[in-house]
Amino acid sequence: MHYSRASAVTGGGKGAALLIITKCYTESEVYDDGTNTFFWRAHTLTVLFILTCALGYVTLFEETPQDTAYNTKRGIVASILVFLCFGVTQAKDGPFSRPHPAYWRFWLCVSVVYELFLIFILFQTVQDGRQFMKYIDPNLGVPLPERDYGGNCLIYDPGNETDPLHNIWDKLDGFVPAHFFGWYLKTLMIRDWWMCMIISVMFEFLEYSLEHQLPNFSECWWDHWIMDVILCNGLGIYCGMKTLSWLSLKTYKWQGLWNIPTYKGKMKRIVFQFTPYSWVKFEWKPASSLRRWLAVCGIIFVFLLAELNTFYLKFVLWMPPEHYLVLLRLVFFVNVGGVAMREIYDFMDDPKFHKKLGQQAWLVAAITATEFLIVVKYDPYTLTLSLPFYITQCWILGIILVLTWTAWRFFIRDITLRYKEIRRQKQEHKYERDKCLSNGDGHSSILDEQNGNKLRERKL
Repeated sequence: MHYSRASAVTGGGKGAALLIITKCYTESEVYDDGTNTFFWRAHTLTVLFILTCALGYVTLFEETPQDTAYNTKRGIVASILVFLCFGVTQAKDGPFSRPHPAYWRFWLCVSVVYELFLIFILFQTVQDGRQFMKYIDPNLGVPLPERDYGGNCLIYDPGNETDPLHNIWDKLDGFVPAHFFGWYLKTLMIRDWWMCMIISVMFEFLEYSLEHQLPNFSECWWDHWIMDVILCNGLGIYCGMKTLSWLSLKTYKWQGLWNIPTYKGKMKRIVFQFTPYSWVKFEWKPASSLRRWLAVCGIIFVFLLAELNTFYLKFVLWMPPEHYLVLLRLVFFVNVGGVAMREIYDFMDDPKFHKKLGQQAWLVAAITATEFLIVVKYDPYTLTLSLPFYITQCWILGIILVLTWTAWRFFIRDITLRYKEIRRQKQEHKYERDKCLSNGDGHSSILDEQNGNKLRERKL
């Protein structure tokens, strides 16, 4: 089943309702008593009143400073806040409703603001764009050296008697837990073990391929495959899949907080407010059709491009890896990525091809493309550094293999199966005809008698 379908069955009791939601091949039962508290109501007039009072206070009681730069910053921040207030109260809801629909509307509006900021940076000169970052943080706008994670790749260094394992300790920085939690959250977004592993392994190949452009990609072999793929990424994916299994088996029963008699039940209800309202298991099935195969390849491509943008953006805009803007960007993608993946899955799963792509998915794709265009404009020299010959050969071979498999799976194989089916039908038809002829004169006389009766009926 491709379309989502919801039906509500009202039972006995105080307005109790059983909501059964069917999505794709999974069925999630949601028990909701239908309580609509103050927390869930739309507070459009309240927000408008508070916003108008705040602007009135600034206008009537605050003296405007004579600092043009300060006023410009303050005006931009106020404009953004007003837009966020409008979006949180008036924007269209997305597929998620927990912990609150306004939370996801907020991140949708933040996506719009971030995309507009990127477009502004894109239309500046390289020097002006880098110096503009000083308005956000005066410490930015200064070239920074890239750290090389390669060098001495000995796991056990006998030359260092005080600490032979110093190479391992040097690699255990703050990015190790970031890798783990990052892939744990990505697994919750993608909800598929194979896709997560493919993206994880392919990014390591991209680091191998692009280490001549960014020294930051130069890592030891054991840092690539043991620490990253197996330990950090692999463990994060494993924990994510265990969480997905728990969410798929969890009973989704929602009651109003004041309808729960015990304090323990109330605390449990508050904690569960930060879990999904219902659950849908993603079944991507990339080999089921050419459309789904191309869509899954596109998702993997955008994921990898967004990962690369993290490194290239801080390289071209001169931001240190530990800067709070880099962390805020990652937090942003964590919040919008899950909604975007759900909208993409719904778009792929809809039998009507003309259905619109979700608003959050559209913005994430636009943001990823704009980030890449900024990298292209700000440092085309780095991006055009030619790949080593053996790297080029490997990528050409990989692309040829993917294209060959695509042609075989969705064209050659289908044509072959269709030809075999037509041939089988012809053989069955021929067999039945020969069987009829081999039945003898009795069968032929019956056929002649039937034909004679038809001729007499026509004459009459």
